[in-house]
Amino acid sequence: MPWLQPIPTDPADTVEARTGLRLALLTEDAVLEMPPVPLWYRGRDDYGRFMARLFVLRGADWRTVPVWANGQPAFAAYRAGTLHTLQVFAVDGGRIAHTVVFQDPRVFELFGLALQ
Repeated sequence: MPWLQPIPTDPADTVEARTGLRLALLTEDAVLEMPPVPLWYRGRDDYGRFMARLFVLRGADWRTVPVWANGQPAFAAYRAGTLHTLQVFAVDGGRIAHTVVFQDPRVFELFGLALQ
């Protein structure tokens, strides 16, 4: 599954190149949610705008580690070497249809994720 591969962290990558890689893997009506934050992004364009803003605000120093969550593909995302989120994907036709992002340390603990 190509979208489960770690995201490159080459500093020469641009925000557009990094978010473009992710967006190409989304369904047209993909949903991004981050419980308990009351924000939802629906559709590839809104999801992409959120991701672009995230990379501008948080920088490009990201690393991902593939994991599985209840039989679904997921990854742990590390920013600047520190665990930032667990992202769980629902896949439809080989593309990401729904992403649920967790930032709760209790969730990290349940998955035995390294904090660094």
